[in-house]
Amino acid sequence: MNDHLDVVIVGAGLSGIGAAHHLQNTFPGRTYLVLEAREAIGGTWDLFRYPGVRSDSDMHTLGYRFRPWTDAKAIADGPAILDYVRATATEAGIDRRIRFGHTVVDASWDSGTARWTLTVEHDGTTITMTCSYLYVCGGYYRYDSGFTPEFEGIEDFRGRVVHPQHWPADLDHEGKRVVVIGSGATAVTLVPAMARTAAHVTMLQRSPTYIMSVPTVDAVATRLRALLGDRRAYTITRWKNVVIGTLIYQLSQRRPAMMRKFIRAQTVKQLPEGYEVDVHFKPTYGPWDQRLCLVPDADLFRAIGDGSASVVTDRIDRFTERGLLLASGAEVEADIVVTATGLQLLALGGIRLAVDGREVPLPQTMAYKGMMLSGVPNLAFTIGYTNASWTLKADLVAEYVCRLLRHMDTHGFDHCVPVPDPAIDARPLLDFQAGYVLRSLDRFPKAGSRAPWRLGMNYAQDVLTLRHGRIADGTIRFGRATPRGVDSEVLAGPAGH
Repeated sequence: MNDHLDVVIVGAGLSGIGAAHHLQNTFPGRTYLVLEAREAIGGTWDLFRYPGVRSDSDMHTLGYRFRPWTDAKAIADGPAILDYVRATATEAGIDRRIRFGHTVVDASWDSGTARWTLTVEHDGTTITMTCSYLYVCGGYYRYDSGFTPEFEGIEDFRGRVVHPQHWPADLDHEGKRVVVIGSGATAVTLVPAMARTAAHVTMLQRSPTYIMSVPTVDAVATRLRALLGDRRAYTITRWKNVVIGTLIYQLSQRRPAMMRKFIRAQTVKQLPEGYEVDVHFKPTYGPWDQRLCLVPDADLFRAIGDGSASVVTDRIDRFTERGLLLASGAEVEADIVVTATGLQLLALGGIRLAVDGREVPLPQTMAYKGMMLSGVPNLAFTIGYTNASWTLKADLVAEYVCRLLRHMDTHGFDHCVPVPDPAIDARPLLDFQAGYVLRSLDRFPKAGSRAPWRLGMNYAQDVLTLRHGRIADGTIRFGRATPRGVDSEVLAGPAGH
């Protein structure tokens, strides 16, 4: 573990396994390790164990570009996705390069050696290792705790309160009255799944969310596989879904009234006649100002239609012994309350960065192409799309990192660092109005007012920029190892805002 490595990848989830695959395919002789804080491959898909856990994106875009998704279900459940990620790791031998239970807490760059020194916690001890390039693929939320608001009287409740991020293995909801607090992707997944065996499930929401039904099986993909084979069918289906998703997003941004009307019409068709659609399924914000929730084969609407689930739109006043007292004065009784109230974000997995002995405050850095930090050499990170599948962006970032490393090899460089123009104005990294983002965005790096300092949210545009664009674009400075401190003002300087 004390040997020097060419690359250290942090995280063995969807992004980390994909990054390792790209890296070893491009550079078979390069040394690397994947450091995973938990004890298993899979990241999100190993962590979340709640009933019905599934993707909220189709697997033809959530799957890796290099490994076709061949299962009939385009909207896949958590175990199927976990199997896919683990099979990818095993088949490529990546699983032998993973060190589990290894948490990176500090990373310190030294210009004199052009190396990172990592401080890693493992099994109650602290170890160090060095690497030439650090690639953080741990996502952007905390794995050890989800977000739960302060609820008055929660200690009075005689039932059980659980958060989806920490689902108890012994929780039996059969025949129980369940209240799911929330209206996001987790809530709309939980409600129909639990409604199959619960006495009744109530989705208690403060305000509505846009929800659309999609088919579990992509009929076009199935037909294409029969005609063209897995790989060619996968590529065509992937681009088909990218185009459809982009069209929906662009129409939502440019013609919000039209998309509101369209989504409402689809919702009305799925619900019983006379249902109060405008009370429970008419958000106050515009389509795609927050993530659009997808439900496979209208399962949420069907559960509402058959009476096994219901939606209540109201504010919580307090918990009571029997359930929840609402602002309207109504009380919803429950045996189990599930707080599907969101995530807590955590930038770069909480790793503390330093460059030539100087701490790097993340909010004072600026993100180059949404994947590197101003003033921080030889570091990349992955943040996926908020308006499309995470892996679409993760694949492109991995391809870009490989292109960047090849460029450095070709020209004899051992470090690179993005340096912004001081005239660029700072912007929030994520232009997204979800509560879990807004709560933590001030602790993240900034974006810039113009390219290449914006976090792109258009896959087709990013394909041109990240897969085919120039590496030496005048913004990244390349160099060779220098005596300690020579470049420290450049490397650890402010973000230019």
